[in-house]
Amino acid sequence: MAREALGEGEVCATCGSRVAGLCRPLDAASLDDVLAETEQLSLSPRDMLFGEGDKAAHIYTLVQGTAKLTRLLPDGREQVLGFRFAGDVLGYTGADHYPFAAQLLTPAQVCRIERRRLDGLLRRYPALERRLLDLCVQELAATQEQLVTVGRRTAEARVAAFLLSLTEAGRRRHQVGAVLDMPMTRGDIADFLGLTLETVSRTLTAFRRRGWVREPSHGRVELLKREALLELTDGSMED
Repeated sequence: MAREALGEGEVCATCGSRVAGLCRPLDAASLDDVLAETEQLSLSPRDMLFGEGDKAAHIYTLVQGTAKLTRLLPDGREQVLGFRFAGDVLGYTGADHYPFAAQLLTPAQVCRIERRRLDGLLRRYPALERRLLDLCVQELAATQEQLVTVGRRTAEARVAAFLLSLTEAGRRRHQVGAVLDMPMTRGDIADFLGLTLETVSRTLTAFRRRGWVREPSHGRVELLKREALLELTDGSMED
């Protein structure tokens, strides 16, 4: 795993956490205190932040980049549990070991802090503790929405809901522009949505033919008819 230390000012100047993540409520002095407790890393695609079952000794914040969360099934297959974007916190758990793995999909900059150091900061800064609770509640709500998507929606509605979730992830981070990053593979998307690779590819092709989306380049997508995707997501349920 390639790791490169980054300058503190460089990290905070571009960090998604200042907009949508854990550090959002902190003033400059508090931020300096938190940053002094962290290690800043530059990582490559396919690098593992942590593996399933590893000791949960650190918590990570994505400064830039995208990661996927996975878990191994009893038969050895990998299940994609979700995706995380700039500003998201990874690895915060009440257990002694990580219940899933986190792997980077893109080049990434990461802040890593020891769990015991974070516990001390949470006691020192109540606003930080409240913000972490808010993020945990948001993650729970996203998990509940995913259960509805996989359990009740049709295949097309699942793909539409996923595309809309990319828009929401960008909105929370004040990202502007109609073109969204979609660095995950079709296979990752299919696994996450409980579909086959063929179904996801066929559905995206159908959306392009209807003029709902376009893919201007590899790993990027533009939603041209967001209202149509919303209507499909809200109105299409499997019996």
